[in-house]
Amino acid sequence: MAFQEEAPEQMASKGEHNTSATRTVADAKAIEHLKEAIANGNHWYLALLEAIKLWSSTEEDYNERHFRYLIEGEAFDWLLLAERLCEEVADIIPEKERILLLFFDQPPLELSRDEFEKYIGAAKYKAYLNYLYGILVEEALILAVVSEVRKEGRALGLTKYEDDLDKAYQRIYGTDQQDLLNKFRTEKKYLKRKSISLSELKEFTYWLFKYRLKICDKSRVASDTNKALVQMQRNLALKNPCST
Repeated sequence: MAFQEEAPEQMASKGEHNTSATRTVADAKAIEHLKEAIANGNHWYLALLEAIKLWSSTEEDYNERHFRYLIEGEAFDWLLLAERLCEEVADIIPEKERILLLFFDQPPLELSRDEFEKYIGAAKYKAYLNYLYGILVEEALILAVVSEVRKEGRALGLTKYEDDLDKAYQRIYGTDQQDLLNKFRTEKKYLKRKSISLSELKEFTYWLFKYRLKICDKSRVASDTNKALVQMQRNLALKNPCST
């Protein structure tokens, strides 16, 4: 899947990594729009969202770093693209507001879901929801179950937590993390290494989400999703610097 607002000829082909030297026309226009809109007095956050709508590439290499914005052709990591675009205008936007957005998910302006969708476009918004439920919610579910395991362990007087993550994976997915990671890498034909990059971890988490949908019944999926959403609310409260 590519971002559907843009013309197909402006999109990077699957597996092609754009660089600053091979930037698509749409990406160049997105950066140009961002700079011009801010220079014309528009709020930088709204200009950023408009630039995101114009952006075409699903991944690129930039400043010796690989950015992967669309995972599995379905899940849009919009904050990663926001980070990339903010690098283009870092000297003309408020640093505190940029940090709050990128590190604490605290935008400088409050927008409704409909407004946010309008600014970034329907295709990207749909892909963002895939990222929200397939990665962020899945991460929250794992954290919530780890917390349950540790709470039960403390009630039994246990003080070591080395295998709590694997216990959580066993409860959610029926087997431990390494076994699932091996299955994921075998399916994707990836090398089996001791380490894992952040990009691969996100893809693995999205794979876990789909795996859980396949092995669990609908009532269990709904229950786990609710548990994860509660955990996400706790996480947001902890991340909000205004709440401390």
